[in-house]
Amino acid sequence: MDTKTASVYFGILRREMAPALGCTEPAAVALAAARAARDLGRPPDRIAVRVSGNLYKNGMGVVVPGIGRAGLDAAAAAGALGGDPDLGLEALRNLAPGLAARAEAMLREGRVTVAIARVEKTLYAEVAVFAGDDGAVTVIEDGHSRITRRERNGRALFRMEPSPSGEGGEGAWPLTLAGIWEFAADPPGEAIAFIREAARLNAAAGAEGLAGDYGLRVGKSLAPGTDGILGDDAASYAVRLTAAGADVRMAGAMFPVMSNSGSGNQGLACTLPILAIARRIGAGEGEAERALILSHAVSIHVKRQVGRLSALCGAFTASIGASCGLVRLLGGDLDAMGRAVRNMAGDLAGMICDGAKAACALKIATSTGAAVKAARLALNNRAAGGDDGIVDADPEASIRHLARLAGEGMRQTDKVILDIMLEKRARNPRAECGIG
Repeated sequence: MDTKTASVYFGILRREMAPALGCTEPAAVALAAARAARDLGRPPDRIAVRVSGNLYKNGMGVVVPGIGRAGLDAAAAAGALGGDPDLGLEALRNLAPGLAARAEAMLREGRVTVAIARVEKTLYAEVAVFAGDDGAVTVIEDGHSRITRRERNGRALFRMEPSPSGEGGEGAWPLTLAGIWEFAADPPGEAIAFIREAARLNAAAGAEGLAGDYGLRVGKSLAPGTDGILGDDAASYAVRLTAAGADVRMAGAMFPVMSNSGSGNQGLACTLPILAIARRIGAGEGEAERALILSHAVSIHVKRQVGRLSALCGAFTASIGASCGLVRLLGGDLDAMGRAVRNMAGDLAGMICDGAKAACALKIATSTGAAVKAARLALNNRAAGGDDGIVDADPEASIRHLARLAGEGMRQTDKVILDIMLEKRARNPRAECGIG
């Protein structure tokens, strides 16, 4: 690959991968709240949050780091009272002692409201903070940290036109499966250094999940026992390690991970299966790094077409990347990678996203197991056929079919999921959500 094209590919990796603390939907709200509070110039006494339905869905059930409770209202209070907007999706990294109690008081007194905005965008967050007669607003859209508008007392401080694509990018999409394969075969040194940092962050989260008791303890509970039901083969280890990382994130632990396409769980799903298998087979560091680069790049390529927030589970789309990375790690070629894509499309297409929560670790465990299986079949020259359901003989077409399924095919699914979640919230209105 020529230097210019490689630079473009690496630029996309850098743009779509970033450290994130906690679930990225609450993190986006915390970031917007922190930015608005800084523009306000003093601690706010009330906060109003408006978000897209998809963002609301992903913020209901996951614990906010440093606060110990779930909800976009908690994320907004924490961000406004003590977040640092300069840290992006790690805005809650350095919360001061005692801030959780201040945030809890604000929530208890009903000074934080959350409403679903009537917008077409799937990723939209608007946070308004007030102190006396003063107010400030920050809007994030099209990307979890993409601030497009800031105002104070009705005066514009900053404006950016929303992306025409709705995904934070412009122009023709340069990535292809063949191009990604070539890029990962001989990546620039800066890409290797960057992927090493991703591996370090995400491996730490996986190790913590196996050692501690977080969330549903999915990863830890899948350890081999004396009953002979679960084994300790490389594939099982990959499932355990990856699920354990998700256990940590969904529990709101203060462990940043390297996200992919705006999702920490997707970053884990791209990274930890590769690291687990590489450890068990004794792969060299360079081999693992090239497989990781390929895994993350394929995931970005798939997610670009499917959309950042949709009714299709991000763990599944990220695991397509992991399966492709495993093909490279285990000695396969470009054709084998295409077969892995087809196998994944034929396996878990239709796995729904019903919000971020502890049970995401279950879906990540399932998707990781499918990624290993799909790679193994691909390496044995086996692939779902072009006449099988939505699968196409062309792997790029299979990705496009997944995108169509997630878009026009699952729009009603998305609405039903959100309706069910809102009905549950109405029966247990800890933080009532309206429509605005």
